[in-house]
Amino acid sequence: MADDRPIGILEEPNERRALLATVDGIVYARHPVRTHLVTSKDEIEDVVARYATPLGPEVALVAVGERMVATTQGRSYPITEIHPGPLARFLWRHVTQPGYGIGLGSPWTMQLAIQEVGAPRILLAAAVSAVTRPFGIHGLFYRVAGKQASAIDGAADYVIPPYNTEATLGPKDPDGVARRLSGALGVPVAIIDANDAGCATLGTSRGVDRRWVDRLFTDNPLGQTTEQTPICVVRRVEWPADQPQPPEPRRRLIAP
Repeated sequence: MADDRPIGILEEPNERRALLATVDGIVYARHPVRTHLVTSKDEIEDVVARYATPLGPEVALVAVGERMVATTQGRSYPITEIHPGPLARFLWRHVTQPGYGIGLGSPWTMQLAIQEVGAPRILLAAAVSAVTRPFGIHGLFYRVAGKQASAIDGAADYVIPPYNTEATLGPKDPDGVARRLSGALGVPVAIIDANDAGCATLGTSRGVDRRWVDRLFTDNPLGQTTEQTPICVVRRVEWPADQPQPPEPRRRLIAP
């Protein structure tokens, strides 16, 4: 079903998501921001300024999804243009898909990971995973491969076309992007890789606590499928002292 919600900052949460959350005793409203379908022809600064403003003094953060940033940097590729080599074709079958997406569990995303972080690091990640998996230890492949490899998004049926047939690298220089956006907006900015197993903060403007951002987005309020809300405006909420606060965000899925 087509999403007929308006463009811009939304006052309601995405379907099956929560608007309000409490972190360290402070209540925040996490407003999804709906945009047009962003492509490599767009500039990230223009997109964020167009849809995420105006911003008031109660705004604590503007979070931007890493896939949109990478797309504007020209780092999204049709899988028909990715040619997996022998190493990628061998390794992808031995990587556990994370349960919330493709991860590096396809020959195309594995090839991008090899190109992005190098074959030696991917081989080291595979070796560590092979040694530890029999002992019930999971997830070390992605930890060793690093955030840039873990941030690669694969083609999936639930993704908005045309990105359902594309694989996307993580964004380049996410800290620099966050600082530029923060300077333009006048508020703190974070570049996040959120999914239904949690959040990894890839880049921040100066003074932003990455662990706080991870906690704030651990339940993935921006959604997992076709919401088309790659930006989130986070506002502090004055909460009545005599009312119970909203719960702290919790992971929707447990990562393997």
